Amino acid sequence: MKYFFSAGEASGDLHASQVIRELLKLDSKAEITFLGGDSMAAAAGKSPLIHYERMAYMGFIDVARHLPEVLGNLAKAKEAIREMRPDALVLVDYPGFNLKLAKYAKSLGIKVYYYIAPKLWAWKEYRLKQLKAYVDRVFSILPFEPAWFAERGLKVEYVGNPSVEEVDESLARISSRGDFLAGHGLADRPILALVPGSRVGEITANLPVMDAVAKRHPEMQTVVAGAPSVKSDLYRQFTDFPVINGATLELMAHARGALVTSGTASLECALAGAPQVVCYRAVGWKWAHDIFVHILKIPYCSLPNLIGGKIDRLTRREVNREAAKTGVRGCVVPEMLVHNCTPENVDRQLSGLLVDGLARDEQLKGYAEVRRRLATEVSAAATVARHIYSDF
Repeated sequence: MKYFFSAGEASGDLHASQVIRELLKLDSKAEITFLGGDSMAAAAGKSPLIHYERMAYMGFIDVARHLPEVLGNLAKAKEAIREMRPDALVLVDYPGFNLKLAKYAKSLGIKVYYYIAPKLWAWKEYRLKQLKAYVDRVFSILPFEPAWFAERGLKVEYVGNPSVEEVDESLARISSRGDFLAGHGLADRPILALVPGSRVGEITANLPVMDAVAKRHPEMQTVVAGAPSVKSDLYRQFTDFPVINGATLELMAHARGALVTSGTASLECALAGAPQVVCYRAVGWKWAHDIFVHILKIPYCSLPNLIGGKIDRLTRREVNREAAKTGVRGCVVPEMLVHNCTPENVDRQLSGLLVDGLARDEQLKGYAEVRRRLATEVSAAATVARHIYSDF
């Protein structure tokens, strides 16, 4: 059979590659075309039609600045789908782009699957109509999602979280701490990992704050996790700390603590067992934060908190009021967002996590709860591949 995959960023590339490998076990003659990256290329044994480096734009301003390229990518993908006429279109997250492909594929009578359901419970709930209209099956990697979608008339299947399997497989292969330090020319001192994201905009906004916090901790050995698609010159604009490429998970696994830009990396950091503070600077205006809070319909932004948090079904404002009254935030990891993401505020949260004590112990207990809630007997990728293959 013929399959067309679309993943627009690094995490989607990794998750989709696992599904491709599982599909090839079931269908050895599968013909696969894809938008994605190096992980999918390794799994499929061929190059992507479009590499996600040319697709990873986020937010209205970033998309607007690159609109000709975005539209060009969309046109090229549609042309490939029209010529290939795949049996299945498999979309991986990245809803702004992928839902347009879903509509087009549906008009051609192609079966559409969505792996890693769009996070409509956070914002842009209006996209629910598009999911219902253009997607045949939706697969979720967060255990609370099926109930949310069911309340709105859409069946969504929880298949497990691929990060658990991917992280565990990677951790089983990583080098010892001594070999890691020697291999990257690092000293035998506690590591503070800075993980500023995989997009240029994220790095530009967050790395200056992270760098300023790290400079307050000369006792730590600070190392920056470099994204594979980002040139080293960008990091040098904001920090003098060493940058290690292609070893983010290994870096977090050996770190005493981490500063992490909100996203998949925050969950990977939790699964790797490194205490962290989640940072998301974007812009530093308070009014932007107020709009952000108003738009979001969830109490937290980071995945460890959404999965393992103790306060459910509250808005962010209600969580903040609860914290003000009781001093308990009910979250696994502290989130420093927008104008609250300052060196002073971030450092206040980080300092307690770098030393043995209650804050560190509580976060590690929260990590254990996150793992418990995500646990499944079969890998997410294998479940998705089996569902897709069995439909034909």
